[in-house]
Amino acid sequence: MVIGALVYKLRGSVSLHGLSWERLGEAVRGADLKLLLLSLTSIYFCFWLRALRWVRLCRAVGPAGVWSVYESTLMGFVALVLLGRVAEPVRPLLIARRENLPPGSMLGIYVVERVFDIAVTILLAGWSLVFLPEMLRAREIENPAFSGSAWLPRLQQAGFSLFAGLVAAVVFLIYVRASEGGVLARANARWSGGAGWRKRVAGVIRGFLDGLQAIRTWGDLATAVGLTAVHWVLILLIYHWILMSFGGSLATLDLRAAAVTLACAMLGSALQVPVVGGGSQAGSFLALTVFLGVKGEPAIVAAATLWLVTFAGCTLAGIPLLLREGMSLGELRRIASEVGTRPAGGKVAG
Repeated sequence: MVIGALVYKLRGSVSLHGLSWERLGEAVRGADLKLLLLSLTSIYFCFWLRALRWVRLCRAVGPAGVWSVYESTLMGFVALVLLGRVAEPVRPLLIARRENLPPGSMLGIYVVERVFDIAVTILLAGWSLVFLPEMLRAREIENPAFSGSAWLPRLQQAGFSLFAGLVAAVVFLIYVRASEGGVLARANARWSGGAGWRKRVAGVIRGFLDGLQAIRTWGDLATAVGLTAVHWVLILLIYHWILMSFGGSLATLDLRAAAVTLACAMLGSALQVPVVGGGSQAGSFLALTVFLGVKGEPAIVAAATLWLVTFAGCTLAGIPLLLREGMSLGELRRIASEVGTRPAGGKVAG
């Protein structure tokens, strides 16, 4: 059933403006397969870095095995491929179940992990805005009909707003950590004995506060920041390698262009833009066409391949792991639905 769901999910995932699996296969066969294989191998190392970061963050909660967390990470990302955003809780709940750790604490660590990744998204987007004007002017000199600069004012405004939001989030996290929960702890105390939405919100707050305890020392923070930086630098290189592998106009794009493409893909994934087959595909496709001047099918092929390698690539190992665990699509949905229905300190059943 899991394999059937994957086939159904992927069936239309590359139908970007008429791109078929056959045409994508032809383009991939004509690409530099060594670079594509290097990219696919590297994405699995990125999942390993995520597992290392998770193990470090959950030291305050309890011990966790890196290999077990790595397997749970792969299975959790497969659930995202199959079920979409509703499957976000699957990974932390799988880790909780396999490592016998409190689900609420694992959900809290997931929130902290997301804060690190969102910070990278904002910083990468801001970095892209620094050199994007020069790149756009160069494209317009090459092709006077190219009008990417028209987007600059809106992009810069969005960049400043994102950066302001990041600063506000960091300040709030520092306040919560320094005040031992502050306003969140007081809200949790008031609502934890209630019912309905108040009880559910209290469970989320409790898990978030537990997750913040993951960063207890400067060493914890430095390790988390370091692993996050290595992870996303490698993702940037993977984007660059995939674009280079197709040759032609895509091979002329440098690391700065890869950074613009990655930033737009991350923003598209966060916003879930309903265009060209998905959020990240939409973001990378728009970056390649609107900002980088790549025309027609090469941009479509590149956007589809970036998504297949960096997001759907986890299925090659993740599907066998799910089958080994005896997990069906219904079981994944059940795990995803458990968030908010169990006490923060309880063990996930199964």
